[in-house]
Amino acid sequence: MAGVTFPASNAVDFLVIGAGAAGGVIAKEVAVAGFRVVVLEQGPYLRDADFSHDEIKYAFLPGLTNDPRLQPITYRKSEADRARPVKAIEYGRQVGGGTVHFTGNYWRFHESDFRERSLFGAVSGADLADWPIAYSDLEPYYTKAEYDLGISELAGANPFEAPRSKPYPVPPMPVKGSGVLFDRAAKKLGLHPFPAPVAILSRPYQGRAACANCGFCESFGCEMRAKSSTLVSVIPVAEKTGRCEIRPHCYVRKIQTDDAGRATGAIYFDRDRREIFQHAKVVFVCANGAETPKLLLMSKSKRFPDGLANSSGLVGKYLMWDNGAPAQGLFEHPLNEYKGIQVTRLIHDYYAADPKRGFYGGGGIDARFDFYPAGFALHGLPPDAPRWGSEYKKMFETYFTRTMMLLSHTTSLAQAKNTITLDPEVKDDWGLPAVRVTCDYHPDDVATMKWLMAKQIEILQAAGAQKTWSQPYDIADNMPSRHLMGTCRMGHDPRSSVVNVYSRTHDVPNLFLVDGSNFVTSGRQQPTATIQALAYRAADYAIQATKRGDLG
Repeated sequence: MAGVTFPASNAVDFLVIGAGAAGGVIAKEVAVAGFRVVVLEQGPYLRDADFSHDEIKYAFLPGLTNDPRLQPITYRKSEADRARPVKAIEYGRQVGGGTVHFTGNYWRFHESDFRERSLFGAVSGADLADWPIAYSDLEPYYTKAEYDLGISELAGANPFEAPRSKPYPVPPMPVKGSGVLFDRAAKKLGLHPFPAPVAILSRPYQGRAACANCGFCESFGCEMRAKSSTLVSVIPVAEKTGRCEIRPHCYVRKIQTDDAGRATGAIYFDRDRREIFQHAKVVFVCANGAETPKLLLMSKSKRFPDGLANSSGLVGKYLMWDNGAPAQGLFEHPLNEYKGIQVTRLIHDYYAADPKRGFYGGGGIDARFDFYPAGFALHGLPPDAPRWGSEYKKMFETYFTRTMMLLSHTTSLAQAKNTITLDPEVKDDWGLPAVRVTCDYHPDDVATMKWLMAKQIEILQAAGAQKTWSQPYDIADNMPSRHLMGTCRMGHDPRSSVVNVYSRTHDVPNLFLVDGSNFVTSGRQQPTATIQALAYRAADYAIQATKRGDLG
């Protein structure tokens, strides 16, 4: 039975804040295990009929993302600078979160991602550290995520892939023109292209339809239900138990604690901006790598004067950015890349960090086309293109159908100076402090992007591109950041981390933080699979600990 409601005055077993990649998984797992759960989501609960192919609404306006008019964000490169209003970060703001509108890339981390400090050593100016868990600890949960959600790919196609216990549940998506050109060029250069693992269905799965190749994936919701968002996969399972209430339009302002230091629930504004307190026995915060530290910093009390779960002083620190840069190529014949999903082929040949390069970092490169007509007209043409007139129109007509892109997804080093804090001056529409982002690249981050850009241009030229061009290397050109990682670091030592190996906070025994904020390293900029694996692992632990009475 769906549609259950729980009185806010009664304590539910679990309260989940955020109904995105992690929150949807947590809700499903605890509800199926027999517990009552309320999920608070600040955005709306959208259905298939609510989605459209309106480029202006979704690619230019915040149709599915945070609206800076309501929730302003300020940004500065360093503490010495004055923060200015800019949409520096972007996240999904509806039931399903970013999984509703993301591109669908679904890479597992490599084994090396969890122990890069041991493999590479220290990096000056950064805090490169090993994770307190290994790939083997997450492997069963990666597999569970792939089968619960529906991930399309071919096991063994990636020669650099870490060991896996089961094949993918759904075959790869059909290759598109960019994928064919990329595949041929990469092999010509001795590289190892493989089908992209994506959270998009290549065939019907668990009652959902296969992808129709409409092309409106990135930035858009999927009316076909082919994109494997938590909105259409695990959240309906949670609701069908009759033990899960999804409560949209709920903007949480504080996690409440008692005198013993335990979380007792959350205070939130409902759709009518009434303040409500929802009681709970266990609280999961799955609000993303910016909103989670913001909520903790706002949840001050006498017992937690510096913010909740912040005895280490690390809440909000070590923000890692969504690094990577695109290179584009013009080809002789039409590719019509606007058709089909964004990505069908990629390489991991340059994934591992290599000291011989003289800098830390690595990345993956995929073949794609990220533009729709209006966006391409404004931002997709090369820098030397005319900006108006008949020549501009002629160039747009030619380039739109004959251009493809290679996008690198590169490492971002954890630096203590890169932070999410509360802006002391700017308030949001509810009177709460705005998120203040302080962030700039580490020199090795820039070196990695430049090194991989040379590889991207080389591949495009090998593919037969008649002309190539690329993007500048400044953080202002790489906004908004969507992969929000590192602000509530995982670790064994409470003095140098915020959560333990099960995403349970060191300071508050019944408070869990599960999203990109847990990350110790950035991997190679595709965090969703790892976020969801961490969510399954945290839910498994919390369910067993609750049954044993260990969360008191």
